[in-house]
Amino acid sequence: MVKDNKTTGINSITIFHQNICGLREKTDKLKSSMYPNFPHILCFSDHHLKHFELDQINFDGYNLGATYCRQIVKRGGVCIFVCNNLNYTNIDLSAYCKDQDIEVCALNLELTFSNIRIMTVYRAPTGNFEVFLNRLDSILKTLYKADSKLIVCGDINIDYLSDREKKRQLDAVLLTYNLFAIEHFPTRSQYQSSTAIDNIFIDTYKITNYTVFPLHNGLSDHDAQMLNINDVNLQQQNHHIFTIRNINKHSIEEFKTRLSYESWDSIFDDNEYTDVDPLFISQ
Repeated sequence: MVKDNKTTGINSITIFHQNICGLREKTDKLKSSMYPNFPHILCFSDHHLKHFELDQINFDGYNLGATYCRQIVKRGGVCIFVCNNLNYTNIDLSAYCKDQDIEVCALNLELTFSNIRIMTVYRAPTGNFEVFLNRLDSILKTLYKADSKLIVCGDINIDYLSDREKKRQLDAVLLTYNLFAIEHFPTRSQYQSSTAIDNIFIDTYKITNYTVFPLHNGLSDHDAQMLNINDVNLQQQNHHIFTIRNINKHSIEEFKTRLSYESWDSIFDDNEYTDVDPLFISQ
């Protein structure tokens, strides 16, 4: 049996993010809400799970690529699932994490001609903002590479529909790495107020052909966000399995041995034929 791996070029990649407010028992509904256009990357903030619980989450067609789970405080946490026919490596950022202040995980998506570094971040409303800014700056300094594209998504609990001091401070840090917020629509609505406390940040000089839009799936009080990046040379493996006959000295001898065990009575005892060939021709 031979597996023939052929590659098919795809010119776009889709990244999904949502503050899911607890991932447990929501996977089936999530898949239904995405059908039939499943994203390549699934990023979740506030998943509420421990490591052993995340390992038991089953997203058909995806691998758990990166994760952070809270050490002391309950809930929170971030994780990234990757379509299982894509190549990636995990980037360990656990040293920068601090429950509630900044919770992050990241991976490097290995494409044909370039790499995309994807980071998911969560900052709780009660988190220390100064700690968040300082550690985010250190993380971005580590992740930023001139020859790679960098995408940051998550729930940072800073409203991008209003112009306030925390937003200006965060933008100043992000601008150092050419990162800009690309969402300008509400991601969370409560009572009579709407906020954009979830966002996606990209380098708009390196990523120019993209679309971003909300996905209302009703699984959280935060709407999901979908980022579609075009003009990406993404290679996917199509697996074709076919069977061939392996002919060599050993297989020939095995074939002869098996023939010797066969009963040929129906051939040799049949009526007046002395030549067996007509028997096969007549059948």
